[in-house]
Amino acid sequence: MNTQHRLHQAHSGPVVWSGIIGATCVLLFLLQQMLWLAVPFLFAIILYYILLPPMQRLIRLGLGHNAAALLVGGLFLLVLTLAGIAAAFWSSAPAESWQDLLGHYLDGGLAFVRGTLVALEDKFPILRQARLSKVINSRFASFTGSFMQKHLTDILVSVAAWLPSLLLAPFLTFFFLRDGLRFKKFLARAVPNAFFEKTLYLLHEVDQTARRYFQGLIKLTILDTAVLALGLWAIGVSAPLTLGLIAALLAWVPYVGSIVGCVLVVTVASTDAPGNPLVAYSAIGVFILVRLLDDFVLMPLTLGRSLHIHPLITVLMIFVGGSVAGVAGLMLVLPLLGVVMVVGETIGKLVTNPRLRARHRNAIALRVRQASADLVM
Repeated sequence: MNTQHRLHQAHSGPVVWSGIIGATCVLLFLLQQMLWLAVPFLFAIILYYILLPPMQRLIRLGLGHNAAALLVGGLFLLVLTLAGIAAAFWSSAPAESWQDLLGHYLDGGLAFVRGTLVALEDKFPILRQARLSKVINSRFASFTGSFMQKHLTDILVSVAAWLPSLLLAPFLTFFFLRDGLRFKKFLARAVPNAFFEKTLYLLHEVDQTARRYFQGLIKLTILDTAVLALGLWAIGVSAPLTLGLIAALLAWVPYVGSIVGCVLVVTVASTDAPGNPLVAYSAIGVFILVRLLDDFVLMPLTLGRSLHIHPLITVLMIFVGGSVAGVAGLMLVLPLLGVVMVVGETIGKLVTNPRLRARHRNAIALRVRQASADLVM
């Protein structure tokens, strides 16, 4: 049985797990206070684990570490610049304004909701007596009016304010690629010799946990995009690839993101076919099937082996992350818990290992004797 398997098979005590959960909550709170840095840092880590395999391939081909990081980082910036230029040309083309387009899709989604409510009232008289459609329509009308006038402007201003900090992500990614190994060596040199081997293993496990999670997340996003786009294309929804990609990215936020993605897909489907509600119902069916496929097939193949956490703790920490740090906490609580879990379990084994502590005490005593060998009392 290999070392990693033994680490996960060994059960940590309640004190260690209390420290793990407490440290995760503290980190989530600090993350909320420094969200302007945490968000580009998260994107930089994701980009780092995307660009790390091609850089390692170049190093194996004989290229130097710094040269490989510079080449991979330069190519990524070139692709990013070309994509930005293409997006600028596309947005400058004469087309319907985004306000009118958004209003058009909101009207289509509301029309689908009204039609569904009328159909339900025809089948269930108790709903008609409760005037369900009238109440919900009035609520939707007040919400959409305030949303278009106030909330949408606030959202766009917030997104514009975040753009400068997001520009830090490529900059951080380049230095992660170039100096990541040096930073690990710097941390290892500060560890006493008695704990050196175990600490190297700790750093390796933290890196492997983060790498497995984020690379699995990217694979899961690609698979979700492809499957959802194929299903939307089959039922005749416009821009299936774009919708599939947006819904897959929204699914990074547990529970809430999937609901928002489903609402977005159904809104576009109902707007594309306003006189045929079967298309919107088919879109709901496609989304549910993709979620089931995601939970039972795709996620176990990609993320299932990346984080070895009990499902009960996973669900509880998702709620804790959302309450402590909002949307960012929902996105980051699982990888953060995975890293803290590896660190906490390994430190617990280091501190409670009597042989390692004896080696450390013996090393301290030996250094004291060597330093005082030439002293005369």
